[in-house]
Amino acid sequence: MASRTTGRVKVADQVWLVAALLHREHADRDDFTIEEIMARARREPVSRPLRPGFHVHVVQHCVANRRPNPGRWRMLVETAPGRRRLFRPGDASHPARDGARTLPEAGQIPVEHRELLAWYRAEYGRRASAARGADPLLALRGSGRALWADESIDGYMRRLREGWA
Repeated sequence: MASRTTGRVKVADQVWLVAALLHREHADRDDFTIEEIMARARREPVSRPLRPGFHVHVVQHCVANRRPNPGRWRMLVETAPGRRRLFRPGDASHPARDGARTLPEAGQIPVEHRELLAWYRAEYGRRASAARGADPLLALRGSGRALWADESIDGYMRRLREGWA
């Protein structure tokens, strides 16, 4: 697809645009299946004709929390096997992707899609990531504190040893 400003849109930028459109159209959804992203891409003029590399960009090259192979963009995050959402600042990513691009450059995408960058910065990118702090084991930290509030470790050990021969 020819952009009004730069010619052909890069595949990674197409992936971001399609995912951003899905998020705006379905604001109630946290993520999408790879097939949903592919289906939306087939309908979107910015990604037509759908280039062969689009699928591998959605599966691997643009996914921040996967090992780069070889693409190292951070456009998407794998939320579960086969599911993706847009990357947000603060999301975990593979160390080899540190510093990689997370957004298209405004001059590299069609004018009619540039408002998606403003939407992302003002709304989507500021939402707290559900993945941050979601480790269930780390969430338990301090949860048993009340059990020991009225007893020291020494007192507990003495109580355990009562009646030992």
